[in-house]
Amino acid sequence: MSKLGKTVSQRQLRVGEMVKQALGMIFLRGEAKLPNLETKEITVTEVRMSQDLKVAKAFVLPLGGKNSHEIVEKLKEFSFVIRKALSKKITMKYLPKILFVKDESFDYAEKIENLIKQTNKQGM
Repeated sequence: MSKLGKTVSQRQLRVGEMVKQALGMIFLRGEAKLPNLETKEITVTEVRMSQDLKVAKAFVLPLGGKNSHEIVEKLKEFSFVIRKALSKKITMKYLPKILFVKDESFDYAEKIENLIKQTNKQGM
C-alpha cells in the first residue's frame, strides 16, 4: 500500500484503525456534543494517518448519504470538540489533528458497477 511513492507503515495502519474505532464510538454514543447534528448517523469508513502520526484524515459518510456536504462542514467546524472527546479515548504522545473528508468510495463503486452492468447488457 503506497500513496505517491510513500509506503504506509504498519504503525500508521494500526493507529489509524485505533482512531477510526474511537471516533466511531464517540459518534455512536454522542460523546461529542455538536449543535444541530445527530452524530449517531455518521459512519467513519477509514482513517489515514500521516507519517509522523500528527494528522488523521477521517473519511466519513452520513447514513443514507444525505446532506453529506453540510455534515462534513459541521464536523470540520467542530473538530476541536471531537478531538477533545478523542483525547479521553486514546493515549498518544501527540493527539492527531483530525481532518474530515466525505467518503466518495461508495459513489465511485456504484458508478463502476453501473458501467459494468451497461457493458454486460450491450454485450448480450
